[in-house]
Amino acid sequence: MDTDIQSILAKMTIEEKAALCIGASEWSTTPVERLGVPEMIVADGPHGIRRVPDVHSMAHDSLPATCFPTASCSASTWDVELMGQLGAALAEEAIALHVDVVLGPGVNMKRSPLCGRNFEYFSEDPYLAGELAVSYITGVQAKGVGTSLKHFAANNQEFQRFSISSEMDKRTLREIYLPAFEKAVKEAQPWMVMCSYNKLGGVYASEHYPLLTRILKEEWGFEGLVVSDWGAVRDRVPTLRAGLDWEMPGPQDRRVQVVAESVRSGKLAESTLDDAVRRILRVVSKAQETPKGAACDMDAHHRLAHKIAAEGMVLLKNAALPLQGGRGEQAPLLPLKGQRRIAVIGRSAQVPYFQGGGSSHVNPARLDVPFQELQSRAGDAELTYAEGYPADDSFRQDLIDTAVGLARSADVALLFIALPAHKESEGYDRTDLDLTAQQVALIEAVAKAQPKTAVVLNNGAPVAMSAWIDAVPAVLEGWMMGQAGGGALADILFGRANPCGKLAETFPRKLSDTPAYLNWPGGAGKVRYGEGLFIGYRYYDAKELPVLFPFGHGLSYTSFAYTNPQVSARTFRDVDGLTVTLDVTNTGQMAGKEIIQVYVHDCVSGLVRPEKELKGFAKVALQPGETKSVAIKLDFRAFAYYHPEYEQWITEDGDFDILIASSAADIRHTLTVTLQSTLTLPCLLDRDSTLREWLADPRGKDAFGPFYAQVEEQGRKMFGGGEGDKDRLGVDFMDMLGDMPLVSVLMWQKIALPMHPEDLVSTLLDQVHDLAD
Repeated sequence: MDTDIQSILAKMTIEEKAALCIGASEWSTTPVERLGVPEMIVADGPHGIRRVPDVHSMAHDSLPATCFPTASCSASTWDVELMGQLGAALAEEAIALHVDVVLGPGVNMKRSPLCGRNFEYFSEDPYLAGELAVSYITGVQAKGVGTSLKHFAANNQEFQRFSISSEMDKRTLREIYLPAFEKAVKEAQPWMVMCSYNKLGGVYASEHYPLLTRILKEEWGFEGLVVSDWGAVRDRVPTLRAGLDWEMPGPQDRRVQVVAESVRSGKLAESTLDDAVRRILRVVSKAQETPKGAACDMDAHHRLAHKIAAEGMVLLKNAALPLQGGRGEQAPLLPLKGQRRIAVIGRSAQVPYFQGGGSSHVNPARLDVPFQELQSRAGDAELTYAEGYPADDSFRQDLIDTAVGLARSADVALLFIALPAHKESEGYDRTDLDLTAQQVALIEAVAKAQPKTAVVLNNGAPVAMSAWIDAVPAVLEGWMMGQAGGGALADILFGRANPCGKLAETFPRKLSDTPAYLNWPGGAGKVRYGEGLFIGYRYYDAKELPVLFPFGHGLSYTSFAYTNPQVSARTFRDVDGLTVTLDVTNTGQMAGKEIIQVYVHDCVSGLVRPEKELKGFAKVALQPGETKSVAIKLDFRAFAYYHPEYEQWITEDGDFDILIASSAADIRHTLTVTLQSTLTLPCLLDRDSTLREWLADPRGKDAFGPFYAQVEEQGRKMFGGGEGDKDRLGVDFMDMLGDMPLVSVLMWQKIALPMHPEDLVSTLLDQVHDLAD
């Protein structure tokens, strides 16, 4: 292939090369007909193919396709195999619709629940997002269709997304906002990576050479092409230099001429243009290897959408009601059993809320309506319906009164609550986490009239529930559930399916508790990521803040026991990693699936680290009474952190706690292991290094050790303190000196030293750096 591509490249004119690096339309590459280079068609994803009939139209009605659950739902399955099946189905529909590349998945972190596009993204945790993305990409590309991993990078809000600069430290970027991209690139090699609109550290992502070339292409070994988000390019020549290969959308005749002229004038090296052309030709060539137009099984895809929805829905609460007279408890409210009269309340039971707004909006091939799906499974039960709330956020007391009447006369009430459709969309962020005033009043009124009330939510990101959560015994998170979600909801409510989804993001009690609250959404062209590493559960752990529902939480109609936890070694080398094993038993009466989570806690670290971080998980299906052994591998990166001074991922000798959990707040077992680092790191000591840093560095301690006792003795004499006592100034002398530069410490005692402190520090630095070499 490369020989053919090089041959084509050699025959192309500068204008043809420049034109190939800019789209021919909203959805296609520029063909070079005289050399046999065809066009390549791309279409929006990530949870369905949005293929418009006319590639020169941006907003034309798209062709029918399966609308799968959005990423917030699919991520809650924690099911990598299911993500692979989703990818394969998307590829089949892409082939049927003559699409070469699907624009997805999106792996941006959920920094704040307010981000308008959160429904398109997987998680607040980079490890989980990366694992799901790898399977999704592999599933699509195994069928000969490409993917476009997006939005690279640090695009975590819609507010001023075309211009705002995301400002964060290097370690936060490397540990939180890049790892999902890194894992997907290294393990799955997407055909494309899409740059984001925003700036990163004051530089547009489309012009960010360190991001697009040094990290993505050189460090991670990305072999595909980098495409702009639609309209993200401000100046084509700098973006080419930075490593952005393909600008979209097109046509852009003026920019083609600017690029060609820049090459001729020497402003842009032709070799730089050639690299972009070569990458585009490779992807176009791969796309042509897959014939397009074959029909696909849309019924099978609808069934898959149903399965993903059912496994992604999360049973948040399912309390048992007290028996009359206070003599014990009834069974939990869900699943429904034996109720003769069921009040179904809420317009989303009749008008499904199954996807968000924006470029990912799919024209569904078919659509299951929850009320109809409930009726088909209700048997002899009588179902009644009340709208409950209007489509907008207006207040209608008459709708509440009607709903209360139905609920009071029923055996159980099902409240279907969905946000107004305009609230969650690409292009803008939410301003709050709230349901409408009407919806809150409706829940409160219905719950008061009917204690047996279950709330079914449809939303793409967390909503506030504190006003009413204690009034209802059951809450089912249905997410943006895709076209088959209505049937999935009915199956779970009636117990035909056992809920097994777990949250891929934390549900906070209130907006002001969230990690980015004080820095959201930014202003004056910048948004400061002041929370640093501490997003999602990492923040709530560090602050010891209670949450509404923790990361990884999800209930089942059965129960599970975790026993016999073991590790492959109590002491191990970082490069060897570790395997965690345990037995999981279904101790209930219904078949179900459990998601086991493994978090790692670094007992002592050189730099601050989160209390715990997800580093492994497994999903297991169990019949009642069945036990299975589960093994979860932890690699080098499970124990490492990015050190900004070493500019690499490092491990440190010491103890780590391995936390085996059912959620971030439900730790079942803790095992302590000892890591032996195999790294030989360069010495970082310099003239500004503190006394404490010299003593913490093995080479520094060896070099400075002979002087330390003298420094301590002279200091205590100077300040009049005895050993272990505070000196006459009321401070611990050595603690005070610990964070002073060594040269400053020595300056206090220069008379007692064999040479001037500055010369002594220079001598010591020469010594430690010679040892390091």
